Amino acid sequence: MKETISKTEDQWKETLSRDQFIVLRQKGTEAAFTGKYYDHKEKGVYLCAACGQELFSSDSKFDSGTGWPSFFKPISSEKVEQKPDLSHFMVRTEVLCSRCGSHLGHVFDDGPAPTGERFCMNSLSLDFKKEEDSPEG
Repeated sequence: MKETISKTEDQWKETLSRDQFIVLRQKGTEAAFTGKYYDHKEKGVYLCAACGQELFSSDSKFDSGTGWPSFFKPISSEKVEQKPDLSHFMVRTEVLCSRCGSHLGHVFDDGPAPTGERFCMNSLSLDFKKEEDSPEG
């Protein structure tokens, strides 16, 4: 059974920063080239900033030139949900965290091989867990 997290909007306001709340819960978008992860190159795993679910590996991150962190695939298709987004007079596909329903960004079909997808995420939607150095034997 899939684990889900459900909170009231007031509970989310208590745990998220104002800017995170606008992006994660109100489907906002941060300005391009302003987020802490758009040019981030460390090895590790990107997590949902709202609930901590692992979403993307640094191995799938690439420089899309758009100013937002971009990935060609999630860790697992079960970690994200995709929904049609017809807002702002555009046709897009919204990406949400499957555990807490928070808005992460959008997915487009102009990404690199092997998937051809570009998961364009907001840095405010993400946290990062650095890959632990493997102990030398």
